[in-house]
Amino acid sequence: QVQLVESGGGLVQPGGSLRLSCAASGSIFTINAMGWYRQAPGKERELVAGITSAGSTKYADSVTGRFTISRNNARDTVYLQMNSLKPEDTAVYYCNADAWGAKYWGRGTQVTVSS
Repeated sequence: QVQLVESGGGLVQPGGSLRLSCAASGSIFTINAMGWYRQAPGKERELVAGITSAGSTKYADSVTGRFTISRNNARDTVYLQMNSLKPEDTAVYYCNADAWGAKYWGRGTQVTVSS
């Protein structure tokens, strides 16, 4: 079992920045990859960024060049640095972990980009 807790969401003006954190606990040695997803009202949940245990990263086209996913050395915390935020980035952001064939989710953190 893996538990995920997100933090760092909030209200920011367009063009601003936020950093989200996701702390993993439990059987973290089973984690193969972690990522951030988001879901806006009336839309499906979509992948924003992911990072594998080897450090490979991938991004949605809509955030490439603006968002950066990273992790700490202990590989139990993943970050999402979000720069140049746009109103269309407004959503609930969820942390995800793929661990030995199982998917785990955090409860989500709200990000609102508005003036």
